[in-house]
Amino acid sequence: MAPSRPCVPTANSPRRVLAASLVGTTIEFFDFYIYATAAVLVFPKLFFPESSANAALLQSLATFAVAFVARPVGSALFGHYGDRIGRKATLVAALLTMGLSTVAIGLLPTYADIGLLAPALLALCRFGQGLGLGGEWGGAVLLATENAPPGKRAWYGMFPQLGAPLGFLMSAGIFLLLGRLMDDAAFQAWGWRVPFLASALLVIVGLWVRLNIHETPDFRRAVESGQRVRLPMREVIAGHGFALLAGTLAAFATFVLFYLMTVFTLGYGTSALGYTREQFLLLQMVGILFFAAGIPLAAMHGDRHGTIRTMLLATLAIFVFGLLFKPLFQAAHPWQVLGFLSLGLFLMGLTYGPCGTMLAGLYPVQVRYTGASLSFNLAGILGAAPAPYAATWLAGKFGVGAVGGYLCVTALVTALALWAIQGRSAARG
Repeated sequence: MAPSRPCVPTANSPRRVLAASLVGTTIEFFDFYIYATAAVLVFPKLFFPESSANAALLQSLATFAVAFVARPVGSALFGHYGDRIGRKATLVAALLTMGLSTVAIGLLPTYADIGLLAPALLALCRFGQGLGLGGEWGGAVLLATENAPPGKRAWYGMFPQLGAPLGFLMSAGIFLLLGRLMDDAAFQAWGWRVPFLASALLVIVGLWVRLNIHETPDFRRAVESGQRVRLPMREVIAGHGFALLAGTLAAFATFVLFYLMTVFTLGYGTSALGYTREQFLLLQMVGILFFAAGIPLAAMHGDRHGTIRTMLLATLAIFVFGLLFKPLFQAAHPWQVLGFLSLGLFLMGLTYGPCGTMLAGLYPVQVRYTGASLSFNLAGILGAAPAPYAATWLAGKFGVGAVGGYLCVTALVTALALWAIQGRSAARG
């Protein structure tokens, strides 16, 4: 008998890897954005009707922030298994957690049906969304970057990031379509549920793609060489404190900018500036195209000149943009607002595109899932969770110029963190 050959894992094709990393984050961000849109347009009336209009909006945005508290919990939970048993199985579990929570929101009774239990259940489902997204993003980035050929890590790593603009376009598109097909009464009564329920179909597609990929080469090598650690979270906190803190602050302004340009501008533009919901969503959809364009441009620059340098240049541009908030974001000037949204979201693409690759590069393979996910999601808590709420309060108290000042401060903090990472890398190199 001929000697048996060792079983060699089949390599993932680049097309399959990039599709699997992109489709999951597209679905995740679609789910996330339909909640963000509904939190501004629908939930204040249906789940907080006893409050004034402004108080109801703030309460609805508070449930939006619940997911950002859940995300580091998801990072720890899914990161543990991602670093212990593998990227593939963990990504499937994270996608299911997010998807089931989103569908459940579409089935919830409102305040008129069950009273205070309705917003409590809404917050619980929102926690489930955040839990799933906390584990999804890091795994998708590692799936891409750990399969990347030399010199292409930033390019591969930007594919999960493209899920953000694609998910937003799908979310805004379905809300625009519903606005055209039904009147406001029907939309408030049942139409808002359609995007949440329709996400089930997208989750099925995502699961099919992810179940047909193999484990990443980097993780297989870590298993073969016995590099896995028993408690990845403890290892990250005890042995990689600088990476955790600096990585979190390095993504801080990225989150603040994005949620200012999407959630805050939608709420302020339709309530204070007088734009209709459909008009402003259309302006945002055009702006998101610039977001999508910025991601590959930044990835190419990151592969040539380094992801940290690319993010640092983008962050300095974000500081300048913060100074333009008040003169550009005005009522009765839709073309000017379009330019404002397009510029802000383009800068978002420039900082967001290389962000995943940069964070993954801060950690060794045995704790990379946990570390990168935790940095990214702690930045979400610090940056995105309070951003819509704080910006709404600042605009109401001091005017929209104060929101730009808020953005400038966060850009300075992020620039200092990136400078510190760059200095530490240079000292080691």
